[in-house]
Amino acid sequence: MGCLTGEILKLTIFGQSHSAQIGVVLDGLPAGIYVDEAKLQAFLDRRAPGKNAHSTKRREADEVHVLSGLVDGYTCGAPICAAIVNGDTRSKDYEALRDLPRPNHADYAAYVKYGRYHDIRGGGNFSGRMTAPLCIAGGICLQILEKKGVTIGAHVLQAGPVQDDPFDPMGVDPAVLQALKAKDMPTLNEQAETEMRWEIENARMALDSLGGTVEAVCQGVPAGLGQPMFGGVENRLSQLLFAIPAVKAVEFGEGTGFASLRGSQANDPFRLDGEGNVRTATNRCGGILGGISSGMPILVRATFKPTPSIARQQRTVSLSAGEERSLAIEGRHDPCIVPRAVPCVEAALAVGLVDLMLQRAAETGI
Repeated sequence: MGCLTGEILKLTIFGQSHSAQIGVVLDGLPAGIYVDEAKLQAFLDRRAPGKNAHSTKRREADEVHVLSGLVDGYTCGAPICAAIVNGDTRSKDYEALRDLPRPNHADYAAYVKYGRYHDIRGGGNFSGRMTAPLCIAGGICLQILEKKGVTIGAHVLQAGPVQDDPFDPMGVDPAVLQALKAKDMPTLNEQAETEMRWEIENARMALDSLGGTVEAVCQGVPAGLGQPMFGGVENRLSQLLFAIPAVKAVEFGEGTGFASLRGSQANDPFRLDGEGNVRTATNRCGGILGGISSGMPILVRATFKPTPSIARQQRTVSLSAGEERSLAIEGRHDPCIVPRAVPCVEAALAVGLVDLMLQRAAETGI
């Protein structure tokens, strides 16, 4: 059941890139939670394609249609089912790919697993298009978290060779996080934004693409979420982040930087804040200890590979002829998916945190 996840909050994503509709079923939310559908749509608009020069030319309104689970804007205890109609599809662009798998795409692996029955159009259910339903679920969960005093924000930390300023692991001004949500290239440093735009356009003109990294922070997360060994916060959040196509690495806090530190440099000393709460003087562990949230901000980074669909000639094989061929990919593709992936990372983290909070409530009765 690869399209179903969650412990208390069950998330199911359905559809394919060029199917009539794509959507989500979110089961496990208690009744009585208000969902602002206009706010939900605004969140979806941040991910939608065709909005600027550095995204795919495929244009989709991504208008959310809530089919069940809400009555007068409130959850009623039934599963929420919501869908988006696919409109601007050009399936003919993908016919040749049934025989000529694209390098670094799922085409060949899907052929081995499903034979010739997998949906090649637009990448089928392997497509980045399937992050739209994830963002429906995430947009709802972000509203739930906001009511609990939890905020999530993210930015493009890196696009190709250009790096933005990193988040302060001790916390980020909520006004800064809010300002990032209004930008189609969300960066902290304006010069980095300018250079990223140039690098992406340069890659596009060269018939190529760029990878990059999204950095996110979750603030106000209560201590005590998560369970050892396989139910830790890193485990649960990573599973959702790796569901975003093209994510190839996830790290928390100092991440791979720990490899070059001594324990005396890496440890986060405990202290008491002004209200007598236990906190840490630094936050290299990214707000998670032993798989359990510590009450400090959760800092996470997700790294994306470059968009595999590039118009340059590449080497592949003909599955029918059993011989090597060359391939130049047609169609409409992002030269860098990282800017549009920012809300997807926020959505994945929001779904995971709501599930963890519901599980904690079931454990404690609070």
